[in-house]
Amino acid sequence: MCGKISSAERIKTRPKLSILALASFIISFAAARAFTALSPKTVFVPYGLHIHHFWFGLVLLVIGGWLGISYENERVDRIAAILFGAGGGLVADEVGLLLTFRNYWTSITYTLVIILVTLAVMLILLTTYWRVIREEFAEFSKSNVGLYSGILLAVISIAFIMDAHNIIIITTFILLAVVAFCIILANFVQMVRRKL
Repeated sequence: MCGKISSAERIKTRPKLSILALASFIISFAAARAFTALSPKTVFVPYGLHIHHFWFGLVLLVIGGWLGISYENERVDRIAAILFGAGGGLVADEVGLLLTFRNYWTSITYTLVIILVTLAVMLILLTTYWRVIREEFAEFSKSNVGLYSGILLAVISIAFIMDAHNIIIITTFILLAVVAFCIILANFVQMVRRKL
């Protein structure tokens, strides 16, 4: 096997493209929103057809995807990631229009893009730092999991109690806060007993 690289080795040496695609997605989405906000009357209408920019996004997604699976070249992979991310941004920009068939500025677009970007960032971080995260959670599970879980539950419960206006929600989170404080108290009692 002198001079030949296996498929597994090639995959390991490929550049990390997820960050590049995500950055292209965010920049493309922001540019499309800014363009539409600054120039709302600009419309591309060849032969009487209103061409929305999600069509350009779909073309970029197809080209980027095709390049990404057709070539094994670092430069082409980077170009494919940029095209794919930019195409996704242009499509995501018009998600509200596509879902409502009339309202480009609907808040659904922002909600979906925030969810998508958050999930993408989480996946990138999890895949990049999986070993460190696994080791940290292993250490965490050996330590005072109950105490930390109780603190998290208490903080979240208090935040929702202060923000809620519905009596059922308030009652539920008060009960959760009481449970959280009992967990915290039980952990402190255990810690004191261990020291004695």
